[in-house]
Amino acid sequence: MNGQGKPFEILDNFLFPKIFQAFRMAIRPTKLLIAFFALAIICLAGWLMDFSKNVVVTPVAQGHISELEVYLSQPERVPLHITGYKTTGDSVGVFSTLWNFAASKFQSGVDALLTFNLPAVATDASDFVKAASWAFRYHFIYSIIFAAVIFIVISIAGGCLCRLTAVQFAHSERAGLAEALQFVKNNFSSFFAAPLAPAGIIIFTGLLISVLGLITNIPRVGELIMAVTLPVALMAGMFITIILIGTVGGFNLMFPAVACDGSDCFDAISKAFSYIYSKPWRMGFYTLTAGVYGAICYTFVRFCTFLLLSATYLFLQLSVWADNSAKETNKLLAIWPPPQFKNLQGYSSIASTNSTEFIAAFLVHLSLLIIVGLLVSFVISFYFSANTIIYILLRNRVDNIALEDIYTYSATAKPGPIDAAQQPQTDADKPQVR
Repeated sequence: MNGQGKPFEILDNFLFPKIFQAFRMAIRPTKLLIAFFALAIICLAGWLMDFSKNVVVTPVAQGHISELEVYLSQPERVPLHITGYKTTGDSVGVFSTLWNFAASKFQSGVDALLTFNLPAVATDASDFVKAASWAFRYHFIYSIIFAAVIFIVISIAGGCLCRLTAVQFAHSERAGLAEALQFVKNNFSSFFAAPLAPAGIIIFTGLLISVLGLITNIPRVGELIMAVTLPVALMAGMFITIILIGTVGGFNLMFPAVACDGSDCFDAISKAFSYIYSKPWRMGFYTLTAGVYGAICYTFVRFCTFLLLSATYLFLQLSVWADNSAKETNKLLAIWPPPQFKNLQGYSSIASTNSTEFIAAFLVHLSLLIIVGLLVSFVISFYFSANTIIYILLRNRVDNIALEDIYTYSATAKPGPIDAAQQPQTDADKPQVR
């Protein structure tokens, strides 16, 4: 009997296959709806803020090049681009610019992961950071407001997704949405502050180093003070480096730390840093495994979505023979361009010519946006599900905590009268066994 159990014990030592549970956890309707509503709120906020079109782009005849594209290739030319085309060019919103950029880079990153082209993945990730840098540098107030909206929404939705995953993974049961929302409500400050606190620490430490730079401006004495106190500045720089590496590597573990252990802000940061520095290669392996698996799952879900739209479009097309009001093309083509795998909404240069076609095209476009939104929701759900599983696996390896051990709480019962039937029996009341 003992010999039969050994192969299973050996297999149990390999924890990374448990990451493959992320797909079935992420595809749950409850999680998709949570992610969808979060995405809808963020997009609605971005759409409303885009009424002030602040991004300068060149005219269509000159390629419709935006500030962001110039910043990625030649950052020093952005001020010249803005002044040169502010009056003669066009303008678009910051959110729409970032959304289109992120969509193209995400698809590029997925393609790179599927071919194990890690340098291309790193390049795409670097471009994401550059895009955020551009937004905060040239549209600071917009970016601050929009980032606050994103952090609030993600703190709630991400916390719910991580909590639901933790309960399902650890106890093989599905936690209710009400329980997850209550958990996030009780721990909202930790979810919100955990990703932001390291940035605050880095900025504060950097400002202390900058004070030394100010002292250096003092004639004669300043340079001597700088030279003497340089070792302190170097130690502060080393501290910033440690925090920065830990934040970049452990950012994905902060929400799961709160969801699994009920940690406060600094405890979540401490655990994320501890696991990163204790098991860096294991963390990298788990992340790469989840990334490649996620890319495969995303491609599969996208393909299923494409089949859904294509099948619907095909059977509609079989029975639509009427032309649009301008007699330019088929009516269906005028209001719904054929879906494509790379662009589920399709490409169309045909404009609706009357009010009913315009309304129909708008409603079709809205339906397609919902479908695409659900696809993006799956990506969000998978991200939080996979990272919660990774956190539980790392916690098991570093702290030797059982996989099924997660923080639980129960609401305090209100005192009240005890029903006679529920009162504990005394020894005199218990039946005597003879």
